[in-house]
Amino acid sequence: MTDDIATGIPASAATGPAEDYLGDPAARAEWDGRYAERRQLWSGRPNGALVAEVAGLAPGRVLDVGCGEGADALWLAGAGWDVTALDVSGVALERAAGHARATGLTVRWVHAGLAEAVLPRASFDLVSAQYPALPRTPGAAAERALLAAVAPGGVLLLVHHAGMETRRTHDSGFDPADYVWPSMVAALLDDDWEIEVDEQRPRVAPDGGAGAHHTDDLVLRARRLR
Repeated sequence: MTDDIATGIPASAATGPAEDYLGDPAARAEWDGRYAERRQLWSGRPNGALVAEVAGLAPGRVLDVGCGEGADALWLAGAGWDVTALDVSGVALERAAGHARATGLTVRWVHAGLAEAVLPRASFDLVSAQYPALPRTPGAAAERALLAAVAPGGVLLLVHHAGMETRRTHDSGFDPADYVWPSMVAALLDDDWEIEVDEQRPRVAPDGGAGAHHTDDLVLRARRLR
């Protein structure tokens, strides 16, 4: 969803379409407000780690978690993937859908939180979550939803900013203990999974957009064996 979940941009009254939204209303309002503060929040280009990790994969069905303004989703669609893209912000999805119409690309947009979304289980060849702001729950709902969406033989790709999970509570109210980090997802992987990449690496960041100051990524790529 975001390159920086600790920006603390204040919410506004602007909201996206709510009638079909599944998820926490407070999360929706917060992210609608963040997007409404700027005409464009992110760079408009795909994330570097996604481009690098997808290079060797055959296009199939992909779920883009926290798609924001749609840059990753549209890049994937342009590369031949059958894309479902999910976000809590109706403002972001309206922008993303407008970009899709302008480019003639087809994406299924889902207005929901990950844990609440009605998604086909074990059906995506790739589940991509690039810098997602996934709230933690006692039952690890978001982590389990990520894993449940991946088809046998498919790949989970989770990328986040290195060092964020150990930061102190931010003045804006950001507390790293409130969010899901790659290590938490990796801890849930059992013998049905093979970890292909679990590393920290220099970030290949698109120019412009919020979060451009982050320099290193945590990359978790795991393949579901069965």
